[in-house]
Amino acid sequence: MKKVTCIITAYNEEDNVVELFSQLEKVNKNLQNYVLDYLFIENGSTDNTFKNLLELKLENDNLKIIKLSRNFGFDGGITAGLDLVDADAAVIMTSNLQDNPKIIPQFLQKWEEGYDMVYGIVKSRPGKSFLRRINSIIYYRILKIATKGLIPMDVSDFRLVDKKVIKALRTLRESNRFFRGFFSWVGFNTIGIEFERQERYSGKSKADTLKVLGFALRSIFAFSNLPLKISTFFTFLFSMLSTGVLSLQIFRWVNQGVPFDGFGTIIGVSLLVASILFGVLSILGQYISLIFDETKNRPLYIIDEIY
Repeated sequence: MKKVTCIITAYNEEDNVVELFSQLEKVNKNLQNYVLDYLFIENGSTDNTFKNLLELKLENDNLKIIKLSRNFGFDGGITAGLDLVDADAAVIMTSNLQDNPKIIPQFLQKWEEGYDMVYGIVKSRPGKSFLRRINSIIYYRILKIATKGLIPMDVSDFRLVDKKVIKALRTLRESNRFFRGFFSWVGFNTIGIEFERQERYSGKSKADTLKVLGFALRSIFAFSNLPLKISTFFTFLFSMLSTGVLSLQIFRWVNQGVPFDGFGTIIGVSLLVASILFGVLSILGQYISLIFDETKNRPLYIIDEIY
């Protein structure tokens, strides 16, 4: 029988982990020819998440817990799970029940058909505000353009990956981690399955606007140099525009004998040039920040205990 492990990160999800385990077990009972177990990554929670996981562990031998020393983010938790998992395939999912466990049999079916990776495509986002939904649409369009189509539209981290994909992912040790990009970058035979994302079962989302915006910017900068090319293009464009405006003012002064009204022009051009320079510098700063993080060579996660 093939062994499949669910890798699940949990951060302050005390009620969700209990309900998620219950729903996974219902799916597990209907599976044939598979041994399904669960690897929970306790990601530095401050509530009763760890306590509830321990109680589940005492009653279930198919559940393992990796307790991290602090919160290392979703991608840090997934890294820990992928490094320690020992299975023929792994299902990666969140613990808030927005990733529906009932989709797992569909993942397994596609895996049996020969696909090395089966990813979920989000059809709808219930519980999200209109602004968040619009932001998601814009983000995925920009990401697709910036990465030249590398990352599919509306793709999620919820997916099944074969053991050879896991082996390839373990070789990627960069500090700024964006697994949706990693999954696409490693390649292999992949296919997507559309699914309706569920509403969060309990608790509040940790993804506020600033965090989501920061994540979006980091993911684009980590997988594309398009912002650098755009900044170069606009620098050239506005330089030509500034040169043209100044040339026109000088022409009027020489040929028409009108006073050179330079104050407004100089101030306007100076502000334009300054804004371009600061824009370019901010983009360079983002890339330098990525380089700085890589040079530290710090561990991607630290394990406190393993159960």
